[in-house]
Order: sequence, then structure tokens, then C-alpha cells
Amino acid sequence: MKTYYEALGLMSGTSLDGLDVALCRFEVENGQWAYSIAAAETISYSESWTQLLSSLPQAGALEISLAHHDYGKWMGQVCRDFIARHKARPSLIASHGHTIFHRPEKGTTLQIGSGAAIAAETGLTTVCDFRSLDVALHGQGAPLVPVGDRLLFGSYNACVNIGGFANISFESDNRRHAFDIGPANILLNRLAALLGKPYDESGSFAGSGKVIPSLLARLNHLDYYSQPAPKSLGREWVEKHVLPLIDPESNKIADLLATITEHVAVQISQVLPANNQATALLTGGGAHNRYLTDRIKALSSCQIVIPDKLTIDFKEALIFALLGVLRIRGEVNCLAEVTGAVRDNCGGAVYQGAKL
Repeated sequence: MKTYYEALGLMSGTSLDGLDVALCRFEVENGQWAYSIAAAETISYSESWTQLLSSLPQAGALEISLAHHDYGKWMGQVCRDFIARHKARPSLIASHGHTIFHRPEKGTTLQIGSGAAIAAETGLTTVCDFRSLDVALHGQGAPLVPVGDRLLFGSYNACVNIGGFANISFESDNRRHAFDIGPANILLNRLAALLGKPYDESGSFAGSGKVIPSLLARLNHLDYYSQPAPKSLGREWVEKHVLPLIDPESNKIADLLATITEHVAVQISQVLPANNQATALLTGGGAHNRYLTDRIKALSSCQIVIPDKLTIDFKEALIFALLGVLRIRGEVNCLAEVTGAVRDNCGGAVYQGAKL
């Protein structure tokens, strides 16, 4: 017997591009899942939201608490407007929130955006805070997407998402393996901003620059890349280990963009299957960067698949919608084999909608 679900998935990444909202439909029968994205939008952040979200890692507890509520209320209003415009009837909302801190080695991770406020604004059951249980179980709390990769995109040998950070998920030895590969758009967008652009569209600036060999070598030899999985990255690691290596005052921005782009391509290509019959699905904002994807193709031996725009832009929102459905079903939505937790778990705080 088939069971059907309709859910809104919300995703905000470290790139601060905006809030991804995806109306997703799922059907499941005998453990086999199918999906469609009925509608999706990225709601750009206002300048004030961008500034606030960027500053919160240095803020005090009260300011973070207030932002947690206000951001959740704003997300709820965005959902309410989205639902009305698309005449949608989702049964639940699944929100990743926006990451402020991610320090699993310290036992903490924080994604703001009050699920209670979202539920109050929309009247819909809301699932949020997907990472905390896994961190409490001594896991990395990341990556969470591999469950969705296995259930929805299992026909590919590997799935790579290039957002603020690039991450990979693949099946081997009857286990799912996944980890953060390295920083990507969190660095590229930061450099593009110095040129007055939100991002390096199609990699045009990087393509006009020259790789700085000494910087590329230092980046490629960062200790993280030789560490075994499970492993994950956060903004804090970039600020400590990567930003001190990048000197925009002594180098042309185009050259720095060329070097970082090459670094991202090298690190991605090194973890892809070394098999020309294998397929790797590329999604996330970085999949629109033609210069970057061309470099990945040139450095890789497997077949690189770049899907339709909806899948590129909203795969993570889609999968968080699925994680919310799995949470409501009481099924595993976080794999210990990829996070390093002591056991698989079903994470997420649930705030009931108006109808009990």
C-alpha cells in the first residue's frame, strides 16, 4: 500500500544566498520512495537579515535568543505566503534552520529559527533541530543528507553537493559513506564580494585569473584532507585554518578565485569514484559555476551528471522535507555510519500544528 506525504522543506546554507523553500511530494511503498518537487523558490535575505545572520557567531546569548525567535517567525511568514501563492496543502514543515555554531567535538551545534514560531505562524506541524540528537550521541551531527541520497538518489554512485561547503555521499561495502570534502562557496562568495558581486557567476572571474601555485599547495596540504571520515566542517574551521592563508591585499582577486576554484575542484575530484563507468551527481550553487564544473570534469575519471535546475538548487531542501517525514514516521533519518554517532537515530524536535 502506498502512503503519500506533502511537506515543505526549508534550507539556509552558509553562503547566505537566502532561504530555500521547496514543496515536496513523496510516496512510499515497501520501503521504496519516489518524490517530486511541486514548487520551489529561494527567498533572498534582506540586507538587515544578512548582516544579522553574519554577526550572530560573535553575539551574546540574549541577542542570539531573540534572533532565534524572530528568524523563526519570519520563516513562518514566508511559508504562509508561499503556501497561499501556490495553493499548497502540506501536512508538515521541515526546517534545517541557519547554522550559527557547529562544534560537535564540544558537544554543541546550533541552528537558529524557532520551530515553535514556525508552527505558530503556519498552524502546521514543524520539525527542526535535526542535528542535536546525533551530536548528543557523540556524532558529528553531519552530514544529514546521505539518508536522502540513499532513498531518493541511489541510482548514482556518488552525490556531491557544492554549497558553502562541498560534501559527498556514496555507497560502498553495503554502507553509506559521507563527509564534508572542504570549503567551497563560503570562500568563493567572500572573494566575489570584494569585487562587488554576490558570487562569481559561471566562474568568469576565476577563469580570467591565474592559479597561485604556492597558495594552492598550502591549501591542498591542510591537515583536514588527510583525516579519516567521519568528519565535518564549519565556519570556525575556515576562519582558523583557511582565511589566514588568503591575502587579498597582496594578490589579485581573480587570481585568488582561480586558486580557490582549482582547490575545490582538486579536492572533489580526489574523492570521486575512479571509474569511467561510475556516475556522480553534482548539485548545489556550485553546480552553476561552469568554470568549476569544467575543472572537476577535467580532473575526474567518472561521469559527472549535472541535473535540472530544480534539483541543483533545491535538493537539500527536498531531503530535509524527507527527513521531516521520516521523523514523523519514527524512522531513522541520521546514519551513525556517516556521523560517527554511537547508533542510528531519528532526530528532530517536533512542534505540533494547530490541529491536535
